[in-house]
Amino acid sequence: PAPFVFPGSSLHDELQLLVKAGLTPLQAVQSATRSPAEFLHATKGSGTIEQGKFADLVLLDANPLEDIGNTRKIRAVILGGKFLDRAALDNLLADEKSFASAN
Repeated sequence: PAPFVFPGSSLHDELQLLVKAGLTPLQAVQSATRSPAEFLHATKGSGTIEQGKFADLVLLDANPLEDIGNTRKIRAVILGGKFLDRAALDNLLADEKSFASAN
């Protein structure tokens, strides 16, 4: 792990930097979803939203194609078939913060 690079949070920063560098918001989102699956030859199970693929999803309150910063407006997450609403996500973040400050 890289110091001061936090999974999740750093992805939002990276997406914003990609758009600032000239990619469209769609291209930036694809660089975090479809492109890695293609590079890893893993498109049978991931990379796009299609029937029969893994259904790990981030549900947003606003469209990231209009403003890439909207990727931070997370309403819920579906991870491994489990639905995590905003309250559950906030609890996980609080647990992580308390763990990080204890170590």
